[in-house]
Amino acid sequence: MLKFLNAIGEYFLLLGKVAKRPQKRKVFSKILMREIHDLGVNSFGLVLFTSIFVGAVVAIQMYNNFRSSSIPIPMSFVGYATKAVLILEFSPTIISVVLAGKVGSYITSSIGTMRVTEQIDALDIMGVNSANLLILPKIIASVIFNPLLIAISIVFGIWGGYLAGVGTGNWSAADYITGIQMYMPTHFIWYAFFKTAVFAFLIATIPAYFGYNVSGGSLEVGRASTQAVVWTIVAVIITNLILTQMFLS
Repeated sequence: MLKFLNAIGEYFLLLGKVAKRPQKRKVFSKILMREIHDLGVNSFGLVLFTSIFVGAVVAIQMYNNFRSSSIPIPMSFVGYATKAVLILEFSPTIISVVLAGKVGSYITSSIGTMRVTEQIDALDIMGVNSANLLILPKIIASVIFNPLLIAISIVFGIWGGYLAGVGTGNWSAADYITGIQMYMPTHFIWYAFFKTAVFAFLIATIPAYFGYNVSGGSLEVGRASTQAVVWTIVAVIITNLILTQMFLS
């Protein structure tokens, strides 16, 4: 328990070092552009592939539930339910968990490698705020780009549900399109993007903490990457519960 509390304290102390004005704006801007590409653009294909199949599975499950109901339910509700589930839960949470594995392991391994090869120590000796230089661009890149990935995920998830209907013939395209055009409260959408930004912050900072504080060699970097992914997923799931209770209850 004491070790866990100590880790939390170190995590917030590290965030204190990160939350400072960059020393060299030009260098910082170049690093930020690189991180947007590495953390965001390179994740596009995985998000696209996952979203299409998740959307198809959600739509099929909604159809089976409605068909087995004793109350006649219009097939247009398949489209509405798919849209609602993707916006409220599947796209923000499932895609964030996927990104925690892909992006989190990359962040930990890249910073951890710099730590064990003493590159971070060299930056500190030169008077550079290494935490700010290495971690802040990752946070900004994730918070900016992850909501865009989630928006893409929602769109292609809904399209995946459409393809499932066309492929199986269980519901018509017209009914599905009618369903996705049905009214949904605007705050549901804002809630989805707000919690995506919170998840993005966790995905960037928790792996960075593990990488920044790793000690030893390449074996320890691998172990730190595994721990980072596990703890990031745990944090995302717990935070999802808290935010849902706060905003939707």
